[in-house]
Amino acid sequence: MTASGMVAWPQPQSLYVHIPFCRHRCGYCNFSVIAGRDDLQEPMVNAIVSELESIPDPEATLRTIFLGGGTPTHLRPDLLDRLFGAIGDRFDVAVDAEITAEANPEDITTSRLHQLAENGVNRLSMGVQSFDAHKLNLLQRSHDERTACRAVEAAAKQIGNVSIDLIFGAPNESDRTWRADLMTASRLPIDHVSTYALTFEKGTQFWNRRRRGDLRPIEEQTELDMDASSRRLLPDAGFDRYEISNFARPDRRCRHNIAYWRGQSWYGVGPGAASFLEGVRTLNHRSPTTYLKRVERHESPVTEREMLTADGYARERAAFGIRMVDGVDTDEIRQSTGIDVTGTLAATLRELIQDRLIWRTGHHMALTDHGLLFADMVASRLLFDEADPISETARTKRIEPGEPKPVL
Repeated sequence: MTASGMVAWPQPQSLYVHIPFCRHRCGYCNFSVIAGRDDLQEPMVNAIVSELESIPDPEATLRTIFLGGGTPTHLRPDLLDRLFGAIGDRFDVAVDAEITAEANPEDITTSRLHQLAENGVNRLSMGVQSFDAHKLNLLQRSHDERTACRAVEAAAKQIGNVSIDLIFGAPNESDRTWRADLMTASRLPIDHVSTYALTFEKGTQFWNRRRRGDLRPIEEQTELDMDASSRRLLPDAGFDRYEISNFARPDRRCRHNIAYWRGQSWYGVGPGAASFLEGVRTLNHRSPTTYLKRVERHESPVTEREMLTADGYARERAAFGIRMVDGVDTDEIRQSTGIDVTGTLAATLRELIQDRLIWRTGHHMALTDHGLLFADMVASRLLFDEADPISETARTKRIEPGEPKPVL
C-alpha cells in the first residue's frame, strides 16, 4: 500500500505474445487461432511489433516471456527472428529470464530448435496431448507417438527445459489409456507436465458434434479416476503437483504462470491477449483478422477494459492463488492491497472449511485434497462471495454419478 492508502500495483515483469497461426484448428480448440492463412503471417507480425512499440517505456526488467498461440513455431523463421528482435529492442530482459515458446511436435526440427535457442528460448512447451494413435486421431492431432517422442528428445538436448501438455477424458477413453500416456511421458526427458480434462467449449466443432450426438463425454467417475491416476503416477515419477493442472520436477515450475496466479502485472500483445497494468485489465479482440485490421488502421486492438478495485484485486489474489497447491498467504494479500480477506470473506471461508474444501492455519490457506476437485468452484466463491449448490455435494466423501461435475 502507498502512503495515501491506494493499492501499490506491482510493476509488470512478464510479457505474453500471442501468435495465432496453426496448421489446423483442432475440434476442441476455442483459442484465438487462424488456420490456412499463412499469407497473413507477415502483416500479423508487423501488427504485433507495432503493438509492442506502442507500450510506454517499461520501468521494470522482464523476468518471464511466453510466446503462445496458436503455434509460434509455425511462423516463418525470418518473422520469428524479427519478433524476438522487437522484444529485445523494447524491453530490458533479465539474464536469467524464463523464456518459453509453445510448439507442436511436427514443427520441431534441428534448425528450428537452434533458432529458438539463439533467440534465448530456454523453455519449450509442447502440445503433445496424447501418445495413443486412436486418441490422437479423435483429437485431430497430426503427429504420432514416434514424432512426439523424437521431438521431445531433440528439444531436451537443445533447449534443456521441456514441458508437455496432455489431455484426458476424450470420448470413449479409459483410465488405462490415460495411465499409458502418463507412463510414456514419465519416461521422456521432460521437466513439466500439464494435464487438462477435455472440455466441450461453445462454438467449437466438438461442441456441435456433442449436440448432434456424434461425441459423448466420458462418465464422471472415469474422469475422476483419471485425475487420481495423474496425482499418483506423476509424483511417483518425480513430478510434484504445484497447481491444479500442473506438475513439475524440482525448480522447474512455470515462473510465467505463477506470476499470473500470484496477481502480478503483465503485458500482453497479439489477438486475444490480455494485459494487467496499474490495476487495469484489458483484452485484445479475439478475432485475428479484426485485431489485424484495427492495428493497421492505427486503432486500439483492445475490446474489453476493467479497472479493479482494491477489494476486487484482493479477491482475485485469493481466488487465483488458491489454485496453487502451496496455497496463499492472506497477510501478504493484506499488505499489498489493504484488504483483509479473512475479514471480508469470513463467512465464505468458514463454509469452505466446513465443507472440507480448504484448510487454514493463521495467515495461510490452501485447498484440501478434496477441494482440489472443486478448485474452480472455490475460486468462484472467493471472487463473488456467493453460495453455490455444489457445496452440498462437496460435503460428501465421494462424487457419485449424476451429481454436479467438478472441474478438474
